[in-house]
Amino acid sequence: MKEVYEFLNEAGTFFLATTDGNQPRVRPFGVVNICDNKLYIQTGRRKNVSKQILANPKVEICAVKDGKWIRISGILIDDNRVEAKKSMLDAHSELRKIGYDENDENTEVLYFKDATATISSFTEADKVIKF
Repeated sequence: MKEVYEFLNEAGTFFLATTDGNQPRVRPFGVVNICDNKLYIQTGRRKNVSKQILANPKVEICAVKDGKWIRISGILIDDNRVEAKKSMLDAHSELRKIGYDENDENTEVLYFKDATATISSFTEADKVIKF
């Protein structure tokens, strides 16, 4: 999982795909964290992406860096613990600057369950990481 975290962190921007009814929705994300040996992302509960994940927690992420790409599929689980939120916000202070706080009702952190990451390139065999 550390390799997945490092890939996403170094890529800077990754794209999260959800579903909205029968329509796929994709948007850029930029923060990832490891807490309690789980890979987390962060969003706001008021956003459509949060509502889409609640309705169908199966998601995929895709990112590209240095001629390689990663695809991660899995289930996102909401973790409403203050400790998990604080870990994310401490790791990414820029989130605090735009109004997120571990004690508010909006900040949402979600971790991957039953996830599979595949790192691919045109020149190497796929590397599959389950976490």
